[in-house]
Amino acid sequence: MTRALVTGATAGLGAEFARQLAGGGADVVLVARDEARLSSTQIALEDRHAVKVEIVSADLSTVDGCDRVGERIASTTSPIDILVNNAGIGMYRRFGVADLEREERMLDLNVRAVLRLTHAAVRAMTARGSGQIINVSSVSGFVPRGGNVTYSASKAWVTMFSEGLAIALAGSGVQVTAVCPGFTRTEFHERANAEMSNVPDWMWLDVHDVVAQGLTDARRGKPVSIPSARYKALAGAARYTPRSVLRAFMRRRTL
Repeated sequence: MTRALVTGATAGLGAEFARQLAGGGADVVLVARDEARLSSTQIALEDRHAVKVEIVSADLSTVDGCDRVGERIASTTSPIDILVNNAGIGMYRRFGVADLEREERMLDLNVRAVLRLTHAAVRAMTARGSGQIINVSSVSGFVPRGGNVTYSASKAWVTMFSEGLAIALAGSGVQVTAVCPGFTRTEFHERANAEMSNVPDWMWLDVHDVVAQGLTDARRGKPVSIPSARYKALAGAARYTPRSVLRAFMRRRTL
């Protein structure tokens, strides 16, 4: 039986990853801070699917929280076959205006937690000669965003880290994929207190479609997954546009 561990598993993309993995027959380990939401998610998944669901309450912006989940990933008695590093936060405030502590917490969760949990997974999975690591990133990491500097930089790190690790682990039996969605209808922007009314409807993605495409690309061994043709096109344009032109364009953006 395949066993997957999903962080940030009680809402948004994390909850959908858990649903689709459980729907495919995988046992699931859910990681999040809110014990009540963890329990309700566990009950819902076990009621709907014939799988075992385990919960781990941890704040991954802390060393203790990462250590607790890292120990679970390292277990040899009930090994983790798939790690989904989904937990993350965003903050739509200009750098220098928002509190430094909030900026640092974003980096702790979006970068350090991904690094620490992936490190635990690589050691455990390479020892067995198999495994899959999915790191949830964002197309925002492909462009310089003046209104969300730290978030975009953190996701640029996640994508490059994942792509480089995929090269490093070639032939090991362990696959790594960065899933880089665009704007997706989840709780994410509400939690970030972001005003999103100026984002046109065509830019919004469905959470089910994003996760389904991400899982498909991961199974195919793609190091980078960009769900939807429109965001693939936008990401490609960002890569080949001269940086001076891209910066000038992004100065006119508010997000």
